[in-house]
Amino acid sequence: MTDTVVSSATREVVIGFGRPFVMIGERINPTGRKLLAEEMRNGDFSRVEADALAQAAAGAHMLDVNAGIPLADEPALLAQAVKLVQSVTDVPLSIDSSIVEALEAGIAVYEGKPLINSVTGEEEVLERVLPLVARHGAAVVAISNDETGISEDPDVRFEVARKIVNRAADHGIAAADVVVDPLVMPIGAMGTAGRQVFQLVRRLREELGVNTTCGASNVSFGLPARHMITGTFLSMAMAAGLTSAIMNPLHPEVKNAVLAADVLAGHDRDCARWIAEHRDPDAVGLRRRGGRRRGA
Repeated sequence: MTDTVVSSATREVVIGFGRPFVMIGERINPTGRKLLAEEMRNGDFSRVEADALAQAAAGAHMLDVNAGIPLADEPALLAQAVKLVQSVTDVPLSIDSSIVEALEAGIAVYEGKPLINSVTGEEEVLERVLPLVARHGAAVVAISNDETGISEDPDVRFEVARKIVNRAADHGIAAADVVVDPLVMPIGAMGTAGRQVFQLVRRLREELGVNTTCGASNVSFGLPARHMITGTFLSMAMAAGLTSAIMNPLHPEVKNAVLAADVLAGHDRDCARWIAEHRDPDAVGLRRRGGRRRGA
C-alpha cells in the first residue's frame, strides 16, 4: 500500500493505509483569527509558538503553518513562522500557502521533507507548484478543484485528482508523494457533503492508491456543537479510507473520535495509545503503591 513519508530534521511521520491516522494541527493559520493576524503582521510570533507547543503536546503528528494575511509580506512571514515552529517542536510541517513565492520561502528554510499545501488542477498552478515540489523532493497536497471551481459532482472532483496525480508523475513525483484533498463542504449548506467525501475517499484509495487529507472543521461550519459533528465525520471518513486530516487536536470530541476510530480499525496496537490517553493517573498511582482509592 502507499506510504507518504514526511519528516523534520529529527522525526519521520508516515501517512498510509493500515497505519494510525495522522493528525495535522490546524491552529497556526491567521484566516479568521484577527488577533493572530495582527500579531504576525507586527512581528509578534508568541501566539504561533504557543499554538505549536499546545498542538504538539495534544498529540498532533504534524503542524500546518499558514501566514496568509492580506497586504502583508507573506513569503517573509511564512519563512519566519516555519523557522520558529521548527525551533520549538520536532514534528514535521505542512507548509501552507496559495502563493508560490511564499511556498518557496518556507521550503528554503525548512529542515527535512515537508508536505507542501497545496496544488490545484489549474494549469498555471500545476506548472508552477509541481516543479517546486519535485526540485525539493517534497510531498504535496492535491486540491481537487480547477479553473471551473469546486464541482458538486464527486466524479468531476475525482477526475481533477487523477489529472494532478498524472501530471505529478510527469514531473517525477510518485503517487506516494501526492496526498489528495477531496474538499469538504459545510454540511449545513450542502446536505450531501459528507457522502460525497466518503465516496471520493474510497475511489481515491481503490483506483488511484493515494493517501488523503482534508480540512476537517469545514464540515461543521456554522453549526452548533460543531466539534461533535467534526469528530463523527472524521470517524466515518476514516472508515472510508481517509488517512490524515488538518484538524484541531485541542478539541477532545475531535481527537477522541480519531483515537477511537484507530482502535476499532485495528490501527492502535493493543489499544496502547487509547489507554495512554485515557488512563486514570490516580488509579495508576494507587496500583503502583498497592493502595486503594479513598472511599472504595
